[in-house]
Amino acid sequence: MASQKDVKRYLAYWFQLGKKVVINNGVATLQPREVINGDRYSNEFEECWQKIISPESGDCYLEGTQETIAELLTPAWDVSPCGRCDMPVPVRNVGMPPLRCPCFDLPNWPNTELPPPRTPVNNQEQLKAIRDRLLNNMSSTSS
Repeated sequence: MASQKDVKRYLAYWFQLGKKVVINNGVATLQPREVINGDRYSNEFEECWQKIISPESGDCYLEGTQETIAELLTPAWDVSPCGRCDMPVPVRNVGMPPLRCPCFDLPNWPNTELPPPRTPVNNQEQLKAIRDRLLNNMSSTSS
């Protein structure tokens, strides 16, 4: 089952490539300008997320897909890397997969010359992990 964290990450990655979320059964779209702010998702992204999961927004889905966000949050779906572009895509647990990746209409994607979309990173945690690995390597080589 795709967790809320997985679905948020899925949307955050696609927002970074310019995709929009269609809300209110196709009446409007959402696309935050800023997705990541330092080590967390931006307030603008979080506000979009709240609108997307709100029952008042009706059916919401990523542009170019048919699966609603509400469907993705059920046990029938997971989020896994696309075989073509490695971006997160919804995958049905049982049955046929979606016909295409949301990247199908993005010109020049995948583009390995650009940094790929990402999730927020806590720099202090990353630096501590690097330090710990270095310390472990030093202690194992001196034994």
